[in-house]
Amino acid sequence: MRLIQHLIPLLFGSLLAFAAPAIQADELLDVDEAFQLQTPSVNNGKLSVTWIIADDYKLYKDKMSITSNDLQLGETIYSPAKEVDDALFGKTEVYQHQATLSAPYQAQQTSATLTVKYQGCADKIGVCYPPQTRELKVDLPANTSTGTAAGFGSLSELNDLLSANNDEPELLEADDAFKFSTQINNGQIVAKWDIAQDYHLYQDKIKVKLLEGDAGVGSLQLPPAETIDDPLFGKTKVYHGMIQAGLPIEAISQPSTIEFEFQGCSASAGVCYPPMRKTVTLNPDQLQAASSDSASRLATATVENKADLSETDQIADTLKNSSVWIVIATFFIFGLLLAFTPCVFPMIPILSSIIVGQGDQLTTRRAFVMSLVYVLAMSVTYTVAGVLAGVFGENLQAAFQNPWIIGSFSVIFLLLALSMFGFYELQLPNSLQTKLTSLSNKQQGGTLTGVAIMGFLSALIVGPCVAPPLAGALIYIGQTGDALLGGTALFAMSMGMGLPLLLLGTSAGKLLPHAGGWMDGVKAVFGVMLIGVAIWMAERIVPAEVTMLAWALLFIISAVYLGAFESTGEKSGWFKLFKGFGIALALYGSMILVGLLAGSHSMFQPLKVFQGGGSSLQQQSEHLNFKTIKSIEDLENELAKGQPVMLDFYADWCVSCKEMEALTFTAPQVHAALEGVTLIQADVTANDAIDKALMKKFGLIGPPAILFFNSSGEEQKAQRVIGFKNADTFSAIAQKAFE
Repeated sequence: MRLIQHLIPLLFGSLLAFAAPAIQADELLDVDEAFQLQTPSVNNGKLSVTWIIADDYKLYKDKMSITSNDLQLGETIYSPAKEVDDALFGKTEVYQHQATLSAPYQAQQTSATLTVKYQGCADKIGVCYPPQTRELKVDLPANTSTGTAAGFGSLSELNDLLSANNDEPELLEADDAFKFSTQINNGQIVAKWDIAQDYHLYQDKIKVKLLEGDAGVGSLQLPPAETIDDPLFGKTKVYHGMIQAGLPIEAISQPSTIEFEFQGCSASAGVCYPPMRKTVTLNPDQLQAASSDSASRLATATVENKADLSETDQIADTLKNSSVWIVIATFFIFGLLLAFTPCVFPMIPILSSIIVGQGDQLTTRRAFVMSLVYVLAMSVTYTVAGVLAGVFGENLQAAFQNPWIIGSFSVIFLLLALSMFGFYELQLPNSLQTKLTSLSNKQQGGTLTGVAIMGFLSALIVGPCVAPPLAGALIYIGQTGDALLGGTALFAMSMGMGLPLLLLGTSAGKLLPHAGGWMDGVKAVFGVMLIGVAIWMAERIVPAEVTMLAWALLFIISAVYLGAFESTGEKSGWFKLFKGFGIALALYGSMILVGLLAGSHSMFQPLKVFQGGGSSLQQQSEHLNFKTIKSIEDLENELAKGQPVMLDFYADWCVSCKEMEALTFTAPQVHAALEGVTLIQADVTANDAIDKALMKKFGLIGPPAILFFNSSGEEQKAQRVIGFKNADTFSAIAQKAFE
């Protein structure tokens, strides 16, 4: 195992030579020129095969073999080889200039067919050819029977078998691995590749150029590719199966030759083929069917296809084609727009409670420093987590949506809230009260380290939702590997998200007096807000009935503290105002309790179950009925039915998913837009290997995400939805997707 660990870096280092395929292809000899296989010879009862090897090329001894179905061959005899420290295979024996293999044989016939296998490399360029197989005819002397194969037996046959296999997967010929064909259709060349199983074609290695003639060649329109972690090129885009690409021909007046260049690899064998080139010759009469009108339509369609991108792809395109300062400004504005979304809003009471918890020690300067530390810790964590997600395709925030982690964090918020109410002295033993007070004081900002920890945890646990700007940045990082610019964009976005937090936290030190008994009331208000955050987080892991009961109790108990059930008497105007708020909270909490008892699961519309004579059937009908799937195979089975499909990626811990469920999917216009559409939902709450594979197939880093497929099973990528959309916007997108 240690030897393998040392060889792997050498293997990758050697394979990096493929990074300049155009230069290599110009210098690389054809395999039959590099290794000239001579006609087999027969001498003294032995068959011999010889190669003449070009300068700066070599053959690997352990990759060479001769076998035959017509003869009984003895043990293969190799000519002397040279041992080298090869960057690809480590310590191995190679042949340079010439190599000969021979073997004793037994036969009665006068002719036979030999199967010869070999593999070699170009030393100077650092490119290795795929394993080669040749069948050679050989004439044999009549009635030859030799005893030189006296040792020939089962052990020798086993040696032949091992020599033939060499533990290497059998590679296809390049033309079989990547079957290439073209046809002329509607004023363009349609290029098709039929890629064999366990092989892939690199998107960025597909190139087109005009070799001769005057054809006006447009831009090659390639389909979306899959991102893989390739051992040769790292994060890169590849194609599998059958693909086709359109090449518009804008004008042609004389015969023209166009060259397609492409390169692929065998994923199972880890062997890459040299760049392949195929030419297509066009005559003007072949394109007569494409009139000027159709050519103009084609050009227009090309422009529309380029501009008709999904929201996340447009953001990724901004990163690719804009200056650094424009990127920073754009993503900072994105962050400001995201600052008050449900995934970020809970950070406001968290930071505010930390600031208010300082009590008499609070100053404007201290409030600013603490707010800045919280925001910077949140921003750096958000940036690092995003870059890692873009590079490795693993969503660190999703990994933290574990019930135990979320439950623990909810308990922490509850403890912080109780400390603000002063309940520790009244309800807990002194020993436990001392520990909890110490913990809460640290987390409330007694040290900047505690504030930074809260910022770190808030970024990972409180706000895991995927918004379009985040998804766009991750697409850019995944496609280009440019973690620096992608990370800069994410940091600018997270600072935009943190700016309101910074202003609110600093203003607390400016606006709040430092002394006075009324500060206990302020702490109590933020204590209630922290309890609300704890319930909001617990919604991800506990049944809806439990959270509705918790909200109802919080509202009713808060109403009691506000004096909702006390007499106004000769109380001040402030008391009456607070009592009014308290009565409203008590009424709303009571409505939630009544709705809960009637079977409602909506905190925002708890009494809607009573519409239609008290039946909950109407409420149920207003929700979309999804069929749940789990794996890629499940999805492919649904797409194979030939119906339009909407795929919703959902998770219990995804706040925006629940927003969509409660506010968007219940709207009549959304139901109308999705009439006749098969609705399927991938529940990725577990975030296990199957969930990750399904999301990776579509380049997603996590929910919420909604994809639309036409009846042919093709995704309408321009209409892909990332993040929350209201009912009107979503219904318009859905209608366009299924036009």
